[in-house]
Amino acid sequence: MWIANQWKEYEVIDCSEGEKLERWGRFILLRPDPQVIWKTQKADRRWQDLNAHYHRSAKGGGEWEFFDLPQQWEIHYGPLTFHLKPFSFKHTGLFPEQAVNWDWIIEKIKKAGRPVKVLNLFAYTGGATLAAAKAGAQVTHVDASKGMVGWAKENAAASHLANAPIRWLVDDCIKFAEREIRRGNTYDAVIMDPPSYGRGPKGEIWKIEDAVFPLIQACTRLLSKQPLFFLVNSYTTGLQPAVLAYMLSTAMKKYGGLVEAQEIGLPVTASGLVLPCGASGRWEII
Repeated sequence: MWIANQWKEYEVIDCSEGEKLERWGRFILLRPDPQVIWKTQKADRRWQDLNAHYHRSAKGGGEWEFFDLPQQWEIHYGPLTFHLKPFSFKHTGLFPEQAVNWDWIIEKIKKAGRPVKVLNLFAYTGGATLAAAKAGAQVTHVDASKGMVGWAKENAAASHLANAPIRWLVDDCIKFAEREIRRGNTYDAVIMDPPSYGRGPKGEIWKIEDAVFPLIQACTRLLSKQPLFFLVNSYTTGLQPAVLAYMLSTAMKKYGGLVEAQEIGLPVTASGLVLPCGASGRWEII
C-alpha cells in the first residue's frame, strides 16, 4: 500500500462504525466512510468536540451539521496551499490520500532533468496539477465543472502558482482527449482521476467500468516520444489495483517501462493502522 504519511496539517484521528474522525488544520470533522465496517472504542474526546459532522441519510445523500466551522479555510502540504470548504456529499475539496501521488509526481518531474508537459484529466481542485507545476512542469488541467476549475485556480494562487504555465480548461475530458489526438498535441505525462459515474454536458453517461480503458488507450496516443509517467486513480470498488495494473500494462506495452498498482491509504493515529482510501496505478519509464 502507498501511504500518505507526510501530512502535518491533516490527520485521521480515529475511525469506527462507518465514520472517520479527522483533523483538517485546527478543525475537527466527522464524515462517513464505507470502508469503516468495524466498531472500536471511541476514546478520543474529539469524537464529542466537533466543528462539523456529515450525516448520511438512509435514503441516500445526507447533510452537514455545523457547530463552529468557517465557510472556507486553508490547509498546507509542503509548499502547496489548498482552500477547503464543506460541500455536497461529505466532500471538502481535497482527497488527502492523494498526497502520496503528489510526492511521486514531484519526484518524477524533478528527476527528469528536462521540460515536462503534463495532462491532468478529471483534475478536480488541482492537487496533482499544483504538484506538477511546483516541480516545474507545464500543465494542462481539464475538468468538466467550471466551479472546480475556478477552485483549482484559487488553490494555485494561494500556492504562489498563479503565473505558472498552467492551462485551465472547462471541458469534457473524453472529447478534449479526442481533439488533442486530432491536433497532434502530445504530453510527457498523463494523470487521470475519473469518477465512478457521471454525465457529460449533453447528458452523456460516463460509467468507469465501460469508459476508462478506452480513455487510457486513447491517451497513449497523446504521449510524446519520451513519455515519463502515466497515473490512474480509482475510488471504484470493482477497479482493484490488479485491474489498474492490467489495463496500464496492456495499454503501455509498446513503451516498456514499469507498471505498479497499490491501494492508497492514510495512517490512523488511534490504532496505528492504515485506512484504505482507493487505488492507484502507475506506469513509469525506467
